[in-house]
Amino acid sequence: MARYTGPKVRISRRLGVNIYENTKGSKALERRPFPPGTHGRTRRRGAGSEYLLQLQEKQKAKYIYGVLERQFRKAYEEATRLAGPTGENLLRLLECRLDNVVYRAGWANTRPQARQFVSHGLVLVDGKRVNIASYSVGRGQVVTLSEKAANMIVIQHNI
Repeated sequence: MARYTGPKVRISRRLGVNIYENTKGSKALERRPFPPGTHGRTRRRGAGSEYLLQLQEKQKAKYIYGVLERQFRKAYEEATRLAGPTGENLLRLLECRLDNVVYRAGWANTRPQARQFVSHGLVLVDGKRVNIASYSVGRGQVVTLSEKAANMIVIQHNI
């Protein structure tokens, strides 16, 4: 599937939060704490409508988890079918993605790096190589690194 490859700091500045959890983004937000563009510094920001707040929170979630609109919509539709609060179900589905599990395990510094580890076949689920970042990890499934990955300096540095 596709992923966002555009300017990351611009997105962080637009939303006012360091989404990609890197030092470059946090420094940019310190230097320029206003939205990008010609009118970013001068335009007055009102309280905003309820729709604006919901849209911004949705965009934050999409960029944080590295999911595009169609995948996000499918996850939302799945979350509405499950019992319980839809918002919590949606976050649970996004947290169960394989790239996010690798990130949460501490094997990667960032979610894009975790996505790369998965797509390069460095992650095993129940002893089988899985190279799909959106693979949903269920309860009881064991996620491990391949032997090749365990010897990599980048991963040893992260662990």
